[in-house]
Amino acid sequence: MAAKRLIFGGLAAGATAAALLLGGVLTDGSAQEAARVPVASAIVASGSALIPQLQQQVRANPTGVVGLGLLGLAYQQRARETGDPSYYTKSEGVLHRALRYSPDDLVATGGLGALALSRHRFREALTLGQRAVALSPSTARGYGIVGDALVELGRYREAFAAFDRMASLKPSLSSYARVSYARELLGDVGGAAHAMRLAIDAAAGQPEALAWSRTQLGKLFWSQGRVAASERQYRSALAVRPGYVYAFDGLAQVEAARGRIRSAIAYEQRAVDAIPLLQFVASLGDLERLAGNENAARRQYALIGAIRRLLRANGVRTDLETALFDVDHAVRLPRALSLARAARAERPSIDGDDVLAWALARTGHCSEALHYSKRSLRLGTHDAVKFFHRGMVERCLGNSAVAKTWFRRALALNPHFSVLWAPVAVRYSA
Repeated sequence: MAAKRLIFGGLAAGATAAALLLGGVLTDGSAQEAARVPVASAIVASGSALIPQLQQQVRANPTGVVGLGLLGLAYQQRARETGDPSYYTKSEGVLHRALRYSPDDLVATGGLGALALSRHRFREALTLGQRAVALSPSTARGYGIVGDALVELGRYREAFAAFDRMASLKPSLSSYARVSYARELLGDVGGAAHAMRLAIDAAAGQPEALAWSRTQLGKLFWSQGRVAASERQYRSALAVRPGYVYAFDGLAQVEAARGRIRSAIAYEQRAVDAIPLLQFVASLGDLERLAGNENAARRQYALIGAIRRLLRANGVRTDLETALFDVDHAVRLPRALSLARAARAERPSIDGDDVLAWALARTGHCSEALHYSKRSLRLGTHDAVKFFHRGMVERCLGNSAVAKTWFRRALALNPHFSVLWAPVAVRYSA
């Protein structure tokens, strides 16, 4: 099968909507779209640079589908740059306008698919991705949208086939990143790193794309406990794109692993100050708590609620992330369990299974937790957090010896997998 060749075999992260933009998604279409390439490339470099120009173009030609499509994509890029989800709402509006004037416009259809992925609306993304593929079966990006959505819906065989088709049509940063993520899910860490290095090569000459790819490789190394290797990638990302916030977030983890908590807080604070993403704010709160700064930690945790409300107001679903945070921090656990069940129903992936298993274990539903924990590991993924959760499930069931095996496995893979829970794994593994 073709998917097996690329996903499992030698190839000459996570795959996200960001990779769709960074991987040349705007330039891999038909000859009809070739005229859009210079403008599209600039959008990849900076969503803000062209927004006023594109807005003026749309005012001058309100029914111009090309201008509307490019403006919609620029708004999505700006959302990535700022963390402001109101740009998602703006993107949705202009892309739907484009489809009113040209119902089969490929850029607008694919743009709405990428938007649905960013908003964690994966069934909607799948429908739009399939629509894009039907409109142009030879255009690679539609398969990326389909594959990303299928991963989050737990339909892995179909997802990997879509990624394979994408890579066959157009080897690029975007397709290599997805092959890397698929291999990581399947436990082939070496193959995942190799594919991400190809993504890095494909990003040559594109500072943000190169910084993104370096950071993804750093995260892969981090997940395997390779602290020094991950640091090198994060610093390489900053060398090509100074101020790249995702690299600051990675370096905060590196510094925490080395016991340099004040330095870790400083790096995470820089990330939060630039783009107050949920994961950055939560990490900063955890680091402040680790440093004994309880008031500072509470301020960060309180900020999370405001960010969630803003995301929801702009169509972004955060149930899974909210459930995980609440379970980790013992916030209204019965409610967190209900949220985890609802989130898993929407995202029946290994991550949805894992969060639900963790919520069940923390609320004493041990047997049911074991079922979902097993499902979360069904692909053979090497994930220290999932191993730790399995240990807690076994401990919940009273299987102390088995639990210790899982705690030790988590620590052997990455002894710094969580500032909150790695110390607990150490204590329970003794």
